Amino acid sequence: MTETKKVTIVVTLGVLISITLPHFITINQTQNLETKTTPKVESETSSNEVAIATEEDESGTPVAVTQPVEPEPQVTEPAPTPEPQAEPIVYDGLTMSELTEKLNRSLHSTLSGTGASFAKYAIEMGIDPYLAVAIVLHETGCNGTCSKQVRQCYNVGGMKGGPSCNGTSYKRFNSLDEGIYAFMSNLKENYYDKGLTTPEAMNKKYAASTSWAKKVHHYINKIKAA
Repeated sequence: MTETKKVTIVVTLGVLISITLPHFITINQTQNLETKTTPKVESETSSNEVAIATEEDESGTPVAVTQPVEPEPQVTEPAPTPEPQAEPIVYDGLTMSELTEKLNRSLHSTLSGTGASFAKYAIEMGIDPYLAVAIVLHETGCNGTCSKQVRQCYNVGGMKGGPSCNGTSYKRFNSLDEGIYAFMSNLKENYYDKGLTTPEAMNKKYAASTSWAKKVHHYINKIKAA
């Protein structure tokens, strides 16, 4: 090959390179620019949703489907159980239950177990329950077998009036509780409300016997000691 041909080939190659090289550089720069400026699309979901691409739109492009996340259940601690309140004292340092038990220890025969009625009405009416039961024990003899007035007519205090108890001057009641309530009401209205609150003060009005108060005190002491 002659020197002239060699020179011609080199010149030709140089021209071709000078023409094509800027074109390749422009293409590369364009690709880099597109790569840099293409925004990165991220799937944003709220704190309580999860994005899942499971469906396609009309063009066949996958779309994100959000699925809500169930919140964790809140654990509520049970409220503390209130402590049971102590039963209040109602008389002589005793609760109602204790007073009832104490009276029941002195109530026998037909009056057995009626301490709750005597205690309830005595506290409600402001009457000494020991005094009330002592009068009943003295009037009815219920330390042993109660009198007919108690057994047949529920008259626990020797109260007189109508309707008659078996044709006598003593009053008849329909139940023991009714008879106890009438007796306690009589003590309140005709004795306590008039200031007669002791056996001595009641004696003249309640009974003709001058020893009535002394005998009632005897039963009061037995009830207290029971």
